[in-house]
Amino acid sequence: MDVPLPHLDRPFDYLVPEALDADARPGVRVKVRFAGQLVDGWLLERAESSEHPKLAYLEKVVSPVPVLSPEVARLARAVADRYAGSLADVLRLAVPPRHARAEKAVTTDTPPTDEPAPGDTEPDGSPADGTEPADGTATADGTAPGGVPSEAADAGARPGGRAEVDPRGWRDYPAGPALLRALTDGRPARAVWSALPGEDWADRYADAVAATVAGGRGAVVVVADARDLDRLDAALTAVLGAGRHVRLAAADGPARRYRAFLTARTGGVDVVIGTRAAMFAPVRRLGLVAIWDDGDDLHAEPRAPYPHARDVLLTRAQLGDIAAVVGGYARTAEAQLLVETGWAREVVADRAVVRARTPAMAPTGDDPQLARDPGAASARLPSLAWTTARDALRADLPVLVQVPRRGYVPSVACADCRAPARCPHCAGPLALPSAQGTPACRWCGRVAAAYACPECGGRRLRASVTGARRTAEELGRAFPGVPVRTSGREEVLATVPGGAGLVIATPGAEPVAEGGYGAVLLLDSWALLTRADLRAGEEALRRWMAAAALARPGTAGGRVVVVADGALAPVQALLRWDSAWFAARELAERRELGFPPAVRMASVTGAAEAVADLLAGARLPGDAEVLGPVPADEGRERMLVRVPRSRAAAMAEALHAAAGQRSARKAADPVRLQVDPLTLF
Repeated sequence: MDVPLPHLDRPFDYLVPEALDADARPGVRVKVRFAGQLVDGWLLERAESSEHPKLAYLEKVVSPVPVLSPEVARLARAVADRYAGSLADVLRLAVPPRHARAEKAVTTDTPPTDEPAPGDTEPDGSPADGTEPADGTATADGTAPGGVPSEAADAGARPGGRAEVDPRGWRDYPAGPALLRALTDGRPARAVWSALPGEDWADRYADAVAATVAGGRGAVVVVADARDLDRLDAALTAVLGAGRHVRLAAADGPARRYRAFLTARTGGVDVVIGTRAAMFAPVRRLGLVAIWDDGDDLHAEPRAPYPHARDVLLTRAQLGDIAAVVGGYARTAEAQLLVETGWAREVVADRAVVRARTPAMAPTGDDPQLARDPGAASARLPSLAWTTARDALRADLPVLVQVPRRGYVPSVACADCRAPARCPHCAGPLALPSAQGTPACRWCGRVAAAYACPECGGRRLRASVTGARRTAEELGRAFPGVPVRTSGREEVLATVPGGAGLVIATPGAEPVAEGGYGAVLLLDSWALLTRADLRAGEEALRRWMAAAALARPGTAGGRVVVVADGALAPVQALLRWDSAWFAARELAERRELGFPPAVRMASVTGAAEAVADLLAGARLPGDAEVLGPVPADEGRERMLVRVPRSRAAAMAEALHAAAGQRSARKAADPVRLQVDPLTLF
């Protein structure tokens, strides 16, 4: 039942009246009477009998369309168990809300089915529906009726043909062609792919999907945001043709999303791409799940039970014995763990190829640079960065400047004593919206026109953090006559022209330049590296590599300048374009310190009494460690539970059972359970 109570997280038996017998199929939405109320539910299974002697009748079949496939139902149960959550919460994420008009349009001609369609093939080329090939489907010279080569005919019909996939884009990676062959053969290949600088990752994923489709199977690919989705959409259309895939994204609106969902559920397409909304997409004969840039925090679902798209897809690959690809310019510690445990194989380029494709990179904080420019240690735009930008602009090439903070001046301080300027009402940070603007609080929005420093009484303010818009203003003055574009929260640019110009972008909003950037400047590295976060170094490297990948190769004049000390490990990984080395280093350190992904951790957040109550009732494994408490937001506190990975299931089960005990006795204060949250402290 669609009831968010942990103690009701189990199937219930109901009688099916004769009038609903035809429509009451596994996977349909239903309404049932429970505790005197009419509640929504999912029909999971039909049975001849029940162990319960007295049963109520099913009230209504909301729709005869079985939107919940058996494969997705099994996956949802596994995800709920993995994250100490309820099946109802996961199904709410897996199946979009019903849209009657879209449902009628899609299902009129193609009702959903979990049976193979005529023409579907097994990986060996035999018909999936058990039928024998019809006589005369191919002539002795390999042509189909009408003289079309049978291979090409299969490629142009439903997925299931054996069309030859061009592996040229993957030849820069020694294991790349073998990966495509495995996908075409239907083997469960698992890969962690480290993309080269300048790589068109969308085209490579389109190649992998085409190889899977050529083997008669379907694919699900998940990306972080709408811009990446548009890019992958165009690449797949170019490779597969129009109408061969659908996209699933919450931002597309309820009707379009539900229509795309039903198209996949009815077998209209065998390829689904999307943001994290697509991780549960119902694809028949699924052969590949893939995720791009798994370190992006947009892959983490903000709703209970807070699953991560990468882990959902990997669980799906494990349950279905299918192929999986985890790709990105940078590698996460979680992806490195897959390689080190042997679950996946790394797909990387040889070092000679990496050196040929990488732009020339330089830090501003190493000893030789400091000897030439002593002010580089404190300057926001050291001379090396300035001259690099100037040279690229003179060569009529675009320059990308990555700034970690959006806005104009997102943080100010007293100009006399340097104390941070905070709101007198809520103690939030004050910010300047423009050069002539009045300081205002970033939390409550109140204007602080008459601000006076509580430490020294000073009224003058100075910028302590410079945002993207202020940076654009300063660089526009430094390079008069050069077009300046900004890409960030207000407007995200997809592409920019290849001529001379300055592009100021926040991380994740960097547009692609025609022909590549002549220079990429990575400013304010301290804002990324000094965050009080377990993943600060990993996240900084991920953002830097995503920007640096847009530069031209060094042989074509591409240069990258990072305003940071060259001795820092993330900077070293960037300079060598070796995120695998950094990921292995990070994983080793987390293993030594006992942090995820080397162990499993759960955070328990709520009022102090409620957290203590839940943990007191949880029958945790004997080797579980309970850490804390630490302060959380809104006056709450957080406790952490740590167990070895081998005891993860026992920990999740214990926490879910304890939450069920509290909900059964109607405990007032809620407690939030998160397994392996992105932020621990």
